[in-house]
Amino acid sequence: MGPIHADKTDSRMEEFFNNIPPWYRTAFLVGGLVLLWMIEGAIPRLSFKGDRYKHAGTNLFFTLTTAVVNLGFAFLIVTASEWTAKAHFGLLYTFPLPIWLHCLIAVMMMDLVGAYLVHVIQHKIAWMWHFHKIHHIDTAVDTTTALRHHPVESIFRVIALLLAIVVMGIPIWMVMLYQTISAFMSQFNHANIRLPKWLDSTLSYVIVSPDMHKVHHSHYQPETDSNYANIFSFWDRLFGTFVKVKDVTQLRYGLDEYQDDHYQHIGTLLKVPWEQTRQEKIIN
Repeated sequence: MGPIHADKTDSRMEEFFNNIPPWYRTAFLVGGLVLLWMIEGAIPRLSFKGDRYKHAGTNLFFTLTTAVVNLGFAFLIVTASEWTAKAHFGLLYTFPLPIWLHCLIAVMMMDLVGAYLVHVIQHKIAWMWHFHKIHHIDTAVDTTTALRHHPVESIFRVIALLLAIVVMGIPIWMVMLYQTISAFMSQFNHANIRLPKWLDSTLSYVIVSPDMHKVHHSHYQPETDSNYANIFSFWDRLFGTFVKVKDVTQLRYGLDEYQDDHYQHIGTLLKVPWEQTRQEKIIN
């Protein structure tokens, strides 16, 4: 049993995201990134030390590697999504739902499985952490940090998204909508922008705000292992992983064993997962 008929607004949204030209999404995401980057320069939460352009260039490189991974898995995502829609397979097809509710729950579940849960797992499983940690090595977190993911980590995230699509039953247009929202929200919550404290705090009850996510990039492990969410902040509150600090301007970013400048270079970052940690070197 599938969703009930959509109204005109739902149909227009479905048609738009089913037929959206790739350059539309690219322009939206690039425009959002540039706008947030400019706002950071005008009203930064933390002063940026170093070359913003060089830092952005390093992080932008990983956009290319992520794009290659996503392109490689695109056929699987489209095939899985179209199959669930055609067969009405998945939990969301169990009961008749309005299209808007199907869409809302689908986005929430993709955010839960494809962003929050896989993120938590990468922090808990050592060999996966070695790939994820290049995201945390950034000592000057800003909107471009959202782009810094090792290619292997990108594979983890695509597999988690595929799982959510098949289990829940999510048509491709909802996947496209989710990916657009998810990418923009990641840029937003990494942004080094100074929002009024009341606004940032209020936003954090529903979506992940910049100050909320800054805690996740703290060098202090109990803070690093918190605030995993990407779009909806209530996953952290629901699963007990939410942490709030009084003054985010006192946070120190990065990981203690990776503070040297050469760990901000592309080649070094790509090799980090296969390096022994300094502690392991001492033990050996």
